[in-house]
Amino acid sequence: MEILYKDSDLVVCYKPSGVLSAKDLSGKTSMPDLLKEELDCKEVYPVHRLDKEVSGLMVYALSSQSASKLSSKTDDFNKEYIALVSGCPSENEGIFEDLLFKDSSKNKTFVVKKERRGVKKAKLSYTVAKKLGDYTLVRIKLFTGRTHQIRVQFSSRGMSILGDRKYGGKPSDKGIALRSVYLSFIHPTTNKRMTFEQIPEISELY
Repeated sequence: MEILYKDSDLVVCYKPSGVLSAKDLSGKTSMPDLLKEELDCKEVYPVHRLDKEVSGLMVYALSSQSASKLSSKTDDFNKEYIALVSGCPSENEGIFEDLLFKDSSKNKTFVVKKERRGVKKAKLSYTVAKKLGDYTLVRIKLFTGRTHQIRVQFSSRGMSILGDRKYGGKPSDKGIALRSVYLSFIHPTTNKRMTFEQIPEISELY
């Protein structure tokens, strides 16, 4: 368990691929379970989520009060990712805005054209960081937090993420080439801005 920061209110850690970011009905091991064991505490509260298949930085609250404060300050919560996508965006930087529908029976999200029940707006910005043969490394900032948002917004434009077979990506023995690399938020007690960044080596993705 990689812990980057801990105090009496929260813990910032690195979630490995294959671990649930929050408990669900499946009973499978989740990050709160692992953190409770590692930190020897009674409860750990998720304040945001990360796809099971995706690894990277996450923050968890260690009290219900801290969880409530962190969750109420979503406008102050900044999350950034890097991804290795097939092909290359037409512009070196840009914004993707889509309407997304999550099909829970398939555990898959789709881009749709019209608003209807269950459809939510999704927005992200990206910057091209590096071109690597048939792939491009992009840095992504999320403005909304929809299920599989980055994965489906890029794949719908013909730029599937390496290793993301659910959305058309080519298989990779290193898993999905998508990482949560940057977190910035207001501390629930001190009201100071906390910022964390951890960039993986290209060899970890490609």
